[in-house]
Amino acid sequence: MSAPAPSPLAIVDAEPLPRQEEVLTDAALAFVAELHRRFTPRRDELLARRGERRAEIARTSTLDFLPETAAIRADDSWKVAPAPAALNDRRVEITGPTDRKMTINALNSGARVWLADFEDASAPTWENVVLGQLNLIDAYTRSIDFTDPRSGKSYALKPADELATVVTRPRGWHLNERHLQLDGAPVPGALVDFGLYFFHNAQRLIDLGKGPYFYLPKTESHLEARLWNDIFVFAQDYVGIPRGTVRATVLIETITAAYEMEEILYELRDHASGLNAGRWDYLFSIVKNFRDGGSKFVLPDRNAVTMTAPFMRAYTELLVRTCHKRGAHAIGGMAAFIPSRRDAEVNKVAFEKVKADKDREAHDGFDGSWVAHPDLVPIAMASFDAVLGEKPNQKERLREDVSVAAGDLIAIDTLDARPTYEGLRNAVAVGIRYIEAWLRGMGAVAIFNLMEDAATAEISRSQIWQWINADVVFENGEHATAELARTVAAEELAAIRAEIGDEAFAAGRWQQAHDLLLQVSLDQDYADFLTLPAYEQLG
Repeated sequence: MSAPAPSPLAIVDAEPLPRQEEVLTDAALAFVAELHRRFTPRRDELLARRGERRAEIARTSTLDFLPETAAIRADDSWKVAPAPAALNDRRVEITGPTDRKMTINALNSGARVWLADFEDASAPTWENVVLGQLNLIDAYTRSIDFTDPRSGKSYALKPADELATVVTRPRGWHLNERHLQLDGAPVPGALVDFGLYFFHNAQRLIDLGKGPYFYLPKTESHLEARLWNDIFVFAQDYVGIPRGTVRATVLIETITAAYEMEEILYELRDHASGLNAGRWDYLFSIVKNFRDGGSKFVLPDRNAVTMTAPFMRAYTELLVRTCHKRGAHAIGGMAAFIPSRRDAEVNKVAFEKVKADKDREAHDGFDGSWVAHPDLVPIAMASFDAVLGEKPNQKERLREDVSVAAGDLIAIDTLDARPTYEGLRNAVAVGIRYIEAWLRGMGAVAIFNLMEDAATAEISRSQIWQWINADVVFENGEHATAELARTVAAEELAAIRAEIGDEAFAAGRWQQAHDLLLQVSLDQDYADFLTLPAYEQLG
């Protein structure tokens, strides 16, 4: 008697969506189910290992390069695979969620790459997860268009040779997709996002002269990179495309990954195309890992921690040196400014800051950088054009002048800035506004002229938590306490109600956002990720 067929994935507690059958085909779900069976047990082990490593950091208050992988770092002979033509010039990359309008605007933006985001810029509602996949399929088949119901403006794709190359970012390893389950267990969101996208588009992208390219978020170790590499090998064999077709850029946005950059590239070397320097998640990771390390690890206001801070400079310079030593692209950080349609002076000041930031990255040896808005593409492009000229990248700049010691990456106390009362107010204000939008299904939100995503909320709540637990005294003499945070949050909530009116306030998720921010900011048991309790409340 033949063995019973493997259990298919069950779609749980999800309202049917238009055209979902084009994404959730039996064959695609069978592929995701196979990914889940093979790789989720290792995912679970690696998540447990994160906890063990965090406990070790709590005990020692330090980190170092790994002695067991010293031979990999010392071996100058290995390089990552050469970049495919479509990913060789990455001088400007635009980021954003995969809603229909953003898909068209990002592809048309003039940027060389679009980071199509299922992670921090996308709240993982079932609608966003499934219809985001559909929008990418429609983009590749050129059957996508959009008419804004409010303005009546229509959007359509430019010619194929003018479109950005897509690099898709799946969710981090910690998030599950509750609407897809196998034998009652949810499938990791990362495998859902990767699996559906890869299954439907890998061959289609090859036919277009590109390929299935990915950004890998929240990576904490080279063992997590090894897991991704094994997934890529299996997936390519499963659909019958050559190994090495997949390309992955890893975000070095955790402090532990910063000590394993070379090892991460080594594990992915047949599939690696670069590393990226992400700011807010990196700072969030420092707070999370060193939250009980005493006053020397207390960060000042987030806007006081620029990329020129000594410990941030050590991180970015080490990243450029590591990438170029191994033949990989080094991609810089985000310019998050959203141009004002009403205030030309605000724009002028912000554009000058963006230009200075991108000039610095280009001169430091980065091969490209991120922007959050199409209006910033020309500014970033000019900075990199001035350094690169006709060259696609500057990997030949090996930055052998850079020498970073283990302690340099966590020398937080080299900053002379201190937390301020205004910094607390800003963290509360941004946190409430962002979480409220996220609970309504929006992951990329313009707040105070900046494009904010989930990493913003993470650093906001982490700083509130850290300042209270470190008993910080602000410049006005007030102590950071839970009571003060509650007072500021209540005042902020009242100000929002006064600003938008009772009707709009009642129609939103404001009280819920306020309560959730305080929960994750004040609980002694620090939540690993804000999005875990938030996901339980997501519509």
